[in-house]
Amino acid sequence: MSGGAAAQPSRTVGGLLIVDGHACAYRAFYAIRELRAPDGRPTNAIYGFVKMLEKMRLTVQPTHLAVVWDGGLSAERLTAWPAYKAQRPEMPTDLQGQMDEMAAYLAAAGLVGICREGLEADDLIASLARRAAAEGQSVVIASADKDFMQLVSARIGLLNPNDKSGAIWTDEQVRAKTGVEPAQVADWLALMGDAVDNIPGVPGVGAKTAAALLQRFGCLEEIFRRLDEVKPERLQAALRAAAATVERNLNLVRLQDVPVNMAADELVPSPVNREKLAKLLQGWGFRGMLAALEPAEPERQQNLI
Repeated sequence: MSGGAAAQPSRTVGGLLIVDGHACAYRAFYAIRELRAPDGRPTNAIYGFVKMLEKMRLTVQPTHLAVVWDGGLSAERLTAWPAYKAQRPEMPTDLQGQMDEMAAYLAAAGLVGICREGLEADDLIASLARRAAAEGQSVVIASADKDFMQLVSARIGLLNPNDKSGAIWTDEQVRAKTGVEPAQVADWLALMGDAVDNIPGVPGVGAKTAAALLQRFGCLEEIFRRLDEVKPERLQAALRAAAATVERNLNLVRLQDVPVNMAADELVPSPVNREKLAKLLQGWGFRGMLAALEPAEPERQQNLI
């Protein structure tokens, strides 16, 4: 496997930042344990979400931006594997009550939020990223979800909120994390499974074994075509018995193209609606953000003339 220098995502034609909305909301909710509005409503997730978004925009400096929300589980994946993501608990009540407020913030801040009923955010994000890259834009996906590593290319990078360095992940970081190339990530996940999504892998095959198989054979098709070459015998037997499972898993973990029906220009941030945003910030008790929203003194004087 090549260990050469990674190609940095091109940033020559503007850039699109795609934020995994639910993932960021959950991260914010658990990062800040207690924060409430003057009327007692929980606001910890809202505050953390807004701060995370501000930091991402400062890091990436995108010309286009979209926050993508989950619209439900894929019917196709549930048909293939009814237990898909079945182990996930219900969203905490205090977080659920803040989700609409985050959407209201985006609208007031002139930012686009996208949600399509029956479509998973992962597939929407993948579709937006692939389309933008094909049109010549650089793309940064803000999420810690390992599924997105399969999208990394010369034009698509990842901003992992768990990576405190703030680096935009390229194929180099994907190789370091997984042992495989971005194009092999779906095959890697299909072999070892994904406990986060309740997808069981081949018994006895973990991340390192899956990576070693792909480093040697290149792809799933070659692994199963040359199964007699796999050693030791117990691994060969496990793969042979799990062939149907691996094929199913690949269809579960591979990110699908879905219709987005939004022109690129629609993802350009609009001017902030100061009045609406100020009302939201005041209601949440975010005094620091409210003060930062106030126009500078010369601008305020000009408005009074």
